[in-house]
Amino acid sequence: MFDIQEELKKLPARPGVYLMHDAGDEIIYVGKAISLKNRVRQYFQESRQVSPKIEKMISRIAWFEYIVTDSELEALVLECNLIKEHEPRYNTMLKDGKSYPYIQATIQEPFPRLLFSRQMKRDGNKYFGPFTSASAIREAIELVNRIYHLRTCKRKIGEGSSFPRPCLYYEMGQCEAPCQGWIDEKTYRENFEKALRFLQGDTKEICRELTDKMKEASARMEFEEAALYRDQLESIRRVTERQKITSGERDDRDILALARTGNEAVMQVFFIRDGKLLGREHYYLTGVEYERDEDVISSFIKQFYAGTPFLPHELVTEKEFTDREAILAWLSDKRGAKVYHVIPKRGQKERLLELAKKNAYMVLMQDAEKLKTEQAKTRGAMDEIEGLLGMEGQLHRVESYDISHINGFETVGSMVVFEDGKAKKNDYRKFRIQSVSGPDDYASMDEMLSRRFDRYKNNKENGDSFAHLPDIIFMDGGKGQVHICEDVLERLQLDVPVCGMVKDDHHRTRGLYFRDREIPIDTHGEGFHLITRIQDETHRFAIEYHKLIRRKGQTKSVLEDIPGIGPKRRQALIRAFESLEDIKNATEKELADVPGMDTAAARAVKEFFAEK
Repeated sequence: MFDIQEELKKLPARPGVYLMHDAGDEIIYVGKAISLKNRVRQYFQESRQVSPKIEKMISRIAWFEYIVTDSELEALVLECNLIKEHEPRYNTMLKDGKSYPYIQATIQEPFPRLLFSRQMKRDGNKYFGPFTSASAIREAIELVNRIYHLRTCKRKIGEGSSFPRPCLYYEMGQCEAPCQGWIDEKTYRENFEKALRFLQGDTKEICRELTDKMKEASARMEFEEAALYRDQLESIRRVTERQKITSGERDDRDILALARTGNEAVMQVFFIRDGKLLGREHYYLTGVEYERDEDVISSFIKQFYAGTPFLPHELVTEKEFTDREAILAWLSDKRGAKVYHVIPKRGQKERLLELAKKNAYMVLMQDAEKLKTEQAKTRGAMDEIEGLLGMEGQLHRVESYDISHINGFETVGSMVVFEDGKAKKNDYRKFRIQSVSGPDDYASMDEMLSRRFDRYKNNKENGDSFAHLPDIIFMDGGKGQVHICEDVLERLQLDVPVCGMVKDDHHRTRGLYFRDREIPIDTHGEGFHLITRIQDETHRFAIEYHKLIRRKGQTKSVLEDIPGIGPKRRQALIRAFESLEDIKNATEKELADVPGMDTAAARAVKEFFAEK
């Protein structure tokens, strides 16, 4: 038994990270501390003054653990990693997990290429970005390749390499065929360097060249050629118009502006690279109610920059943020150069910050109704179900189970998971029933639930879908299914409430069976709609798995059962004859004449079908 007061006495006065667990062993909060002893004890002091959100979190703490680090910086890094891994419900969470594209210049190759990449690696190549628009990146790469005749193939060109013919891009006039040795490496690299200068924003030279060529072609009355140059100039304009100059300073910085209302917040980020505004993105944050702006900004910076390989030279915000010095030290260490923080009061940066803030509020206002509707369908629906069952504030994770088979053939089971009213598909699991023969749903359900919760008892530390107990189990059925589940839980000495989703004669949900009584439910409420979604999703997942198993069984060829007929001979027979019936009716000589077959194999086929 974990004695919180006794464990508090053992806390060291050293920096580290603490993890709060609830009775179901779920990590509900992760925090860092300069002194674990002082910070963790504050949560359990009677004189504490905390927000209602943290007060609710404290009421759910069953036990805690901690990890000691050598410094506050190490604690900060560990905190970021643990929040990302466990997504604790009482931490402020960044909802978006986007990865931004880069342009990779493979300068390590003899004839380098420009590639689209989702990661910036330390591989000796050069990277441009990150950018916010993948389509704009692909358009820019295609344009540069076309203008500078860069290769796009994956051929490894070097000494001793030989290729029979150039690819289609050479025939289209878009590549100089370095694979054939028709352009030397020095000339190719000169073109490549021009392409890199283009990507860095130097478009004057190429625009001048294309304009001159367009005029010359027009003077020669080569209007199709002139139109080609005109279209390339238009493409350059379209690509570069996204990059508005923001200042005379050729620097990298991110402008961060926060807008918030209630429990929702939006962080608008302007990405400025080499002094140009390359794009903007907004990010939703949840769990911000009662949190100070300084804490919300701090949470965003830690989570966002933990997940992106590129770090700007400067962060611009409208106010200070919590753990500022530690965060800047962490970012500087990650970047390999100092990262600065600026709170502008006037000038271009202040105007950009104000513009970002207006954009953030615009997004928040536009999405307010959508967020409200989403909240009603998810967390609001869970609150409604809690009220029906008399379990206010207790439901977060729901698991639901179903069985699927056709007259007992290939029986399978499904487990689906919903958290705060949203499907958590990464935690779905499939079961192939092994110990039950025939159409016995109760026995099949018993096996599935026993395997699932036995896995929990024996593998709590794994961190997979089986490592957490649900707050409630929804069974696709009434009294019988509920009692089967309760028997399994009692046998394994686990305490989890079980609720049945009862259907009427038309297979529609009519109520809930909970603690030996049926509870009617308002069929117009969001709680009812959520229960229906859970029920439908559980049923769908089971049926799809059963269909998959059946398809696999049906695609097994009869030819696999013939002795001496392996995969290659099966393929040869299928190619030589139009149908299985033709193979069956073929003579032994016709079978032996098939490539890869011989007399013995042909005889084996004939004997096999003769016995059928």
